[in-house]
Amino acid sequence: MKIAVHAVGRMKAGPEKELADRYFDRFAKSGPAIGLEFSGISELPESRAQGAAERRREESQKLQVQLTPSAVLFLLDERGKNMSSEAFAEKIAGLRDGGQRNLSIAIGGPDGHDPALHQAATLILSFGALTWPHQLVRIMLAEQLYRAATILSGHPYHRA
Repeated sequence: MKIAVHAVGRMKAGPEKELADRYFDRFAKSGPAIGLEFSGISELPESRAQGAAERRREESQKLQVQLTPSAVLFLLDERGKNMSSEAFAEKIAGLRDGGQRNLSIAIGGPDGHDPALHQAATLILSFGALTWPHQLVRIMLAEQLYRAATILSGHPYHRA
């Protein structure tokens, strides 16, 4: 199953980008052995519209153009569901084992995702009720994808 990450906003060079890239690279290397292929990350510019609703709508429209039509969509949102790493790995494995070929995971802009994307999403996932900077969310997602691959392969990286 191919997994693509789509992010509203650009990550500038620096230690945060290096750390995110390190975990995405680890995932890309460990995933194929268990049927998970990292398709990369696409960055979309933040909308410059005046109102939050209009910014969400514009960003969502740009995001929808990037999505593979048959892909399952996971959204990252502070109001989403909290999951353990094991449950996240099981969710991904269930899609893979059920024959799903594409998964898209979207990180929204500062105003979040448009309600239309919420309706289209299979899972709305939260990394907690706290608000996280975009750079940290990207790092946490990259690490959790790598952790999911290690859980599914029985690698000792995840020791619970």
